[in-house]
Amino acid sequence: MSDGDFAKCIEILLIEDNPGDVGLTEAALEENKMRNQLHVAKDGEEAMQFLFKQDKFSDAPRPDLIILDLNMPKKDGRDVLKEIKTNPDLKKIPVVILTSSKAEKDIIKSYNLHANCYIKKPLDFEQFIQVVQSIEHFWMSIVVLPESE
Repeated sequence: MSDGDFAKCIEILLIEDNPGDVGLTEAALEENKMRNQLHVAKDGEEAMQFLFKQDKFSDAPRPDLIILDLNMPKKDGRDVLKEIKTNPDLKKIPVVILTSSKAEKDIIKSYNLHANCYIKKPLDFEQFIQVVQSIEHFWMSIVVLPESE
């Protein structure tokens, strides 16, 4: 990697309604050495406003990665995933499902809607931190993604 590769700030959109999980995710990303900017949407409607740069999100950046919980108020994570992956401007953004649901129907539906991966939230604090750091490292250091448009 060149020095220029390290200079880019990674834009991450976390779509999560649980303040505790938001805090854990923030802590995990801060502990990592990668430069990132975490944006949080507390429900599915706010997430779509962010992605479409509506209302208070008119200056929102295009995320390099989306971390999405499935069970949320206002607009369910499954509906958010479907809307992202059927939109020509958004569908290339990787979406990582990070949820407490281990239901087989949720796993199958998420992959059918083109989720890039599905991870069950660990209950243990240290494991949660490790999972979030692994997500960031894998998607931002190892995987080659298309340039933002």
